[in-house]
Amino acid sequence: QVQLVESGGGLVQPGGSLRLSCAASKSIFRLNAMDWYRQAPGKQREWVAAVTTGGRTNYADSVKGRFTISRDFDKNTMYLQMNSLKPEDTGVYYCHQVVGDYWGQGTQVTVSS
Repeated sequence: QVQLVESGGGLVQPGGSLRLSCAASKSIFRLNAMDWYRQAPGKQREWVAAVTTGGRTNYADSVKGRFTISRDFDKNTMYLQMNSLKPEDTGVYYCHQVVGDYWGQGTQVTVSS
């Protein structure tokens, strides 16, 4: 069983930055592809970014050039660096392990002036 715990969300003004963290209960990132998803109020959950076991990254068009996904193997932690935030980035952000379909509990990001 894998536990994923997100943190780092909060309230930020448009144009600001946040870094989300996803801590895993055990060392999984070398062996598993991981994703970040988000869900805005009243909308379906949408995919945001992914990193493969080999370290290749991919991003939704809406965040490309602004968000960066990364991993720290020593800390068993995955990150999502979010820059130039927009109000439409508001939502609950979830980390996800592809194999086994594990999800964290989510962390709220609110972009508002």
